[in-house]
Amino acid sequence: MAIHALGYLGIRSDRLDEWGDFAGRLLAMQRIDRGRTALAFRMDDRKQRLLVTNEPGDTLAFIGWEVDTHQDLEHFAAHLDGAGHQVARGSRALADRRFVEDLIVFNDPDGNRIELVWNPMRADEPFRPGRPIDGFTTGPFGMGHAVLHVANIDALLPFYRDLLGFHLSDYGLTPYPLYFFHVNGRHHSFAMVGSGRTGFHHFMVEFQNLDDVGQGYDLAQLEEGRIAYTLGRHTNDYMTSYYANSPSGFFVESGWGGRVIDPATWEPHETHVGPSFWGHERLYLPDDERARMRNMRLDTAASGQRAPPIVECPWLYGEINRR
Repeated sequence: MAIHALGYLGIRSDRLDEWGDFAGRLLAMQRIDRGRTALAFRMDDRKQRLLVTNEPGDTLAFIGWEVDTHQDLEHFAAHLDGAGHQVARGSRALADRRFVEDLIVFNDPDGNRIELVWNPMRADEPFRPGRPIDGFTTGPFGMGHAVLHVANIDALLPFYRDLLGFHLSDYGLTPYPLYFFHVNGRHHSFAMVGSGRTGFHHFMVEFQNLDDVGQGYDLAQLEEGRIAYTLGRHTNDYMTSYYANSPSGFFVESGWGGRVIDPATWEPHETHVGPSFWGHERLYLPDDERARMRNMRLDTAASGQRAPPIVECPWLYGEINRR
């Protein structure tokens, strides 16, 4: 009984036109109009991966996690209820809007709405990206990853780790606490940033081709203030990526080449290097904080930190498997 993938995300925003351009052109998702009050976006054969509803607030509305079996919904409902968390069964109408067979709904301790879903629906028509790309890395790895701001990580750790069964990948404690969790072979599908506040930090989509990231980066640079983090490479999941400022103020990471782990043998550990081998200049930060993060990267480089050789590259494994 387990949660095995990030299925979908929901955003509240009254900036549908901006989201249509951002997700459809920059992120290369396929735009699907859901009447006059919502936009949906596809990334693959699923009917829906991202839903933006025309409501004020510009924030995360819900996170949908997929479970293995229908019985898992009952298991998690009973487990959460026994721990004092209120759980509701999703209505048939809600399941239809989410394009899933069934679901349960509850909030985490910070008030973020979580939906556990079973049997998401596939589309009849092929995926048509918003700009030419080779596609996204989804399938058994899910939509990507989602990262939350949290006021107190110690209060949320038992919820995600013990109640929902997320598996710790690694964590760092400086300059602020960061915890990364996996639910499949993707290095992390969920993370928490101990920033002292609540809300959505970012979500990540992973492209199958590095050029698709670079071409999106070119498009983003044409817009004043769109780039939040410059192109760079992370130290824990080896992702080469950049971050864009979304129309709702949180970030969206466009990446390639993320690390694939073996959940059966993975050992969680504390990291002691900065978050990036190079790049990821945080353009949104004040000068002093930006300089501190830059110095961490320079220290990481000066100490000789590098990603493993290309033999661990998931793209290469994928090419070998296809042949």
